[in-house]
Formats: sequence, structure tokens, C-alpha cells
Amino acid sequence: MATAVTKPLPTETTAITLFSSPGKRRAVLSLLLLLFTLAVYNPAAHDGFVTFDDPVYITSNTQVQSGLNWNTVKWAFRSTEGANWFPMTWLSHALDCQLFHANPSGHHYTSVILHAFSVILLFLLLDIATEMFWRAWMVAALFALHPINVESVAWLSERKSVLCTLFFLLTLLSYSWYSRQPNLKRYGLVALMFALALASKPMAVTLPFVLLLLDYWPLRRVAVGAKGDQRTWTRLILEKLPLLLLSAASCIVTMIVQKAGGAIHSNYPFRDRALNAIVSYTAYLRKAVWPNDLAAFYPHPQHPPSYWKMALAVLVLLAVSYAVATFRSKRYLVVGWLWFLGTLVPVIGLVQVGEQAMADRYAYIPFIGLFVATVWAMGDLIAHKRIPTAYVVMASALTISGLSARTHVQVGYWKDTITLWTHAIEVTENNDMAHDSLGAELIDQGRIREAATHFEAAAAANPKDAFSQLDLGVCEKRQGHLEAAMQRYQAALRLSSEPSLRATAFGNIGSVYRATGDYAKARESYESALAMIPNNKFAYIGLGIIAQKTGDYAGAVEFYSKAVKVEPSGPEYLLLAQALEKTGRRQEADAAYDKAHANSRDWTATEQAVNHLLHE
Repeated sequence: MATAVTKPLPTETTAITLFSSPGKRRAVLSLLLLLFTLAVYNPAAHDGFVTFDDPVYITSNTQVQSGLNWNTVKWAFRSTEGANWFPMTWLSHALDCQLFHANPSGHHYTSVILHAFSVILLFLLLDIATEMFWRAWMVAALFALHPINVESVAWLSERKSVLCTLFFLLTLLSYSWYSRQPNLKRYGLVALMFALALASKPMAVTLPFVLLLLDYWPLRRVAVGAKGDQRTWTRLILEKLPLLLLSAASCIVTMIVQKAGGAIHSNYPFRDRALNAIVSYTAYLRKAVWPNDLAAFYPHPQHPPSYWKMALAVLVLLAVSYAVATFRSKRYLVVGWLWFLGTLVPVIGLVQVGEQAMADRYAYIPFIGLFVATVWAMGDLIAHKRIPTAYVVMASALTISGLSARTHVQVGYWKDTITLWTHAIEVTENNDMAHDSLGAELIDQGRIREAATHFEAAAAANPKDAFSQLDLGVCEKRQGHLEAAMQRYQAALRLSSEPSLRATAFGNIGSVYRATGDYAKARESYESALAMIPNNKFAYIGLGIIAQKTGDYAGAVEFYSKAVKVEPSGPEYLLLAQALEKTGRRQEADAAYDKAHANSRDWTATEQAVNHLLHE
């Protein structure tokens, strides 16, 4: 009787001969990941700054612009700008300004390199923990090249995401090292890396939960079903107690800072937020599989989701959870699914921070869990079905190529503000934020009528949108329709209780009164703006112009001096120089003229801006 010849399983050990040692293997595969990541994200070098939060974090932040110095370090640890506490992020931006100044290419390359380092760390973590290097490499490649991560990498204001994830993965690697020989020194390194992750972005608060998942798989520090298993879990949870205390402290600080900064919104009842959270989970799953409609902003629905949409979302989540429970012997399925569900909890919208329904940047860490579960499940299926290696390689190459092409295109949408918001309008519906942002950029370019159409679209999409009313008022004023502008500004005040928006509205009302010569009401409006937001540069300028027009040049110097302390830019220094000259303080005026030139990229534009302010 002939002996049957059995085809060997396509295990990873058959490919190990390609490398002479694990160290060289990891070096080669890490280098390959680095090259792929840099090649796909290379277009980011041609992207500029956008007006979506970049002024707050970089371009208009005078402390960050001053570079990395001791004053910036002290400010970074005290600052609550951006309605968050993340000193490591501020220091990262300051270092970029120190190195690259106002050149966005350098800033972008820093984010790309940080992302590439995280890709390599993820590969090393999984390879060391599982010794299944091809699967580890594929997970890292998906993380590197999936287009949903473009927002975190290509949007400079999301430096906090890539920096937090870098320290997040360093924490996991440190923990893997600690688990092999637990001691206080190694635990201290874990705690330090975790603290740096929290100091980059508070979304890392779920990390102790992730460490418990790693205990289950791949570290296997607990044997499910074994005698004494309950005591083991208790010990592992107690082991995380110091880290849980760090998470709790970060949550408390974040809630206080975000509430003080007006970032936490109570516009939506908890029921609506909970329903949106369930639908968002399934929307993230769809984008993981088919990322064809990614946008910088997804508007929160004005109404709860329909019954059929809600039922479908619940059905999908229950079906996946049932499948994971059924095949729970495959521990990677449990870990991957719970990683995805758990790390999204802080940003799923149960506590509404911002106006978005969901955001691509929130998937940056959670999708790692999906990638792990998918790749390991496919790996087991390939081994069980004895699928030829050639087919596996071809499918993997097609997947990586498809994601790379889509990511390459997605990076291009962050080229500038116009491109970013035009794309968002194309792939979403009723996106008042996108229309408002695009309109604001068009105003800056002098395209007033085009801008007005977008503000009208924003108002139609969301009748409660105060920003569209505020900006329609700007359009009316630019066209000389002062009465119509006043009505729009007052409508914005009625629609919003947000301090910065109300301060802007009061300032704009003051400019209308100033244009009509009613200086008393103009002063009153500017003072109201200062009451809402102290050290309001535009209110100081408005009060300075009124003082100058009424011959009170000493008063003008006082207000312009306050304005340049808030933001030392060219127009403010030029106004100060002219007022100082009128008071006969020639030496101080010359110094202010020098600073006006030093802070102006375009002197003609600076002079035009000042003339416009003085003669509008």
C-alpha cells in the first residue's frame, strides 16, 4: 500500500530560512515597514497648514512659535489651551518650530516619522510576544497604510495622536519586558511610558485595560479554566492599580479642563448620545473594511438614528460578539474585539466633546485590535485550509497596494484648507462645519460671494449654527451692508452661549458701531467682548482705533500695547508705532516699526491691513 504524501502546512517556520537570525529578520522587516510608510506618506511634505485648529496649536500660538525654551516648557505643563492638558504635545510642536520655523514640510515629516516609529514598535511587540513574524508584520503594515489613519498623521493638530500612540506602544513593549521578569525597575519604566502617553493625549486612559488583554493573549499570564484562575486575575488587576490611578487622575484633569474650555457639550440628551455611539461603532467597522468616504468632520445627526439603522447596528455588534464568544478558544479574537470596543469608549460620544458624531483620528489606536484579530484569524484559516503560499502572498500584496493607493490619495486632501473642506462636503451630507470652514477660508481670499453661499448652506443644514450667522454678518459688512451685518451678529449671540463665539460677535458689533461713528456703543461692545474673553486682541485693537480717532493717542498706545502682548504680529506693531509717533515717543516708535517689519512676511499686506482698520 502506497504511503500518502501530505503537503506541509504553510507555517511561518518554513520561511525562517530567509533570515539568518531573529535580530536580522526583525531589522529587515522593520526597514521594509519604514520604507513603505515613508513612501506612501511622502505627499504630506507638500501639504501646508490648515485653518482647522492649526492656528491654535502652531501658526498663531506665540508660545509655541517661540520654540523650545525654558519658558515654553513651564507654559506647556501649565497650559490648558485647546481645552486639554497635553504638555508633551506642546513641546513637540515647539521643537518643530525651533527646527523648521514656519515651513510646514518639516512639521509634517515629524508626524510621518513618529507614525513610522509606531509601526515598527507594533511589529516588534507582536513579533516578540508571539514569534509569528509574518502575521506581526501584516498587522503593522495595515496600521501603517490604512487610510483612516491619515487624519492622525497628515493633520498637524493631531500630533497628539501619533505622539500618544508612540508612548502607548512603548508602554506595551515595556510591559512585555516586565512580564518576563517582574520587578520594580521594569514596572517603573511601564509607568513612565504610560505617563508620557497621558501627557500627549488623554485618550490613553484605557491602557491598563489593554494590559489586562495582553495578559490574556499573547503574554498568557493567566490560564483560563485552571485552578486558582480567579486569584490570578485578582493579582493581575491589583498589579495595574498604580496605572489605574494615573488613568483616574488624567480623567479628572481632562474633564475639568474640557469643561472650563467649553469643549464638553450638553446639546444632545444622553439617549441620543448613546444611540449615536452604537451606530458609530458599526460605522467604524465599515470604514475599516471600505474606507471610501473619509472626511475631516462628521456632523452629529440632528435627530436620533432611524429604527432600521439602529436595529442593524445592534445586530452587527451582537453578531460579531457572538462569533467571538463562540470561538473564544482563539484568544486573539477576544483580545482584538475588546481592544477595539474598549479603547473607543473615551471618544465614542457618551460624553460629548466637540460637535462631531465620530472622527477618523479616534480609530488610530482602536483599529490595532481589529487588525490583530483579522490577521490572526486569516492566518489560522490559511493554515487549516492549506491555502498555497502564492495565493496568500498575492492577496496580501493586493491588500497592501489598495490601501497604499487610497492612503496616498487621502493625504492629498490635507494639502490646504480649501481642498480639505471641499472634499468633506463631497463625501458627507448636511455638514455645516465643513461649509463654515470653507466659507471662512474663502473670506480670507476675498471671495465674499462664494463664501456667503457656503454660510447659507451651513445655516440651512443646521438652523442652530451660530457660526454661519456670524460669518454671514462678516460677508454683509464686507459688502457695506452694515444694518444686515448687525442683524446677523445679533442672531449669532442669540444662538450661542459659547464664550469665544460671543466675544467675536460682540467685537464685530463694535466694529459696526465704530464704522457708523457711534463710538460709545462701540466701546461698550468691545468691553463686553473683553468680559467674555480677557486679553481679546481684536477688542484691544478696536478700543485703540477709537482712542486714536478721537485724538487720545496715549490711550491708543495703551490698548495697542496690550494687543501686541497677546499676539505680536506686524499690523499690531505698526498701529502701535504710529500711535507712539503721534505722542512724540520717537525712539519707542522706531523700535515698534522694527518689530512690525520683523513680524511681517509681507510688508505691503501689513500696511493694507492697517489702512483698512483705520478707515473702515
